[in-house]
Amino acid sequence: MSRAYTMQIEITGSDPDKRQQIEDVLRENWIVDDCAVEDEVLTVAGDSQLTGGESEEEFTDRIAKAVWKANEGYCEVLVNATCLEDMPYDTHYRDEGDYARLVA
Repeated sequence: MSRAYTMQIEITGSDPDKRQQIEDVLRENWIVDDCAVEDEVLTVAGDSQLTGGESEEEFTDRIAKAVWKANEGYCEVLVNATCLEDMPYDTHYRDEGDYARLVA
């Protein structure tokens, strides 16, 4: 089973000399559509799928271990996971009464 997600991954406090290796490992582990560095925070984001029953927590552990290996030491790893399949939504309907009200 797979589930579609948007993952935004923020890396803080990494070795600036290892930034390219970190970007590369993130691209190896997730589809990255956007990559930016601001105030020493590397942020990548992209849409893909968690597969094989992997949970968000397991994904975060896998990403953190890969980043720490590329960084050759600790840095902060934050993952914002948005499941695209279970997103809340609202339904909005307009009837004839709304038509009369809105076009008046």
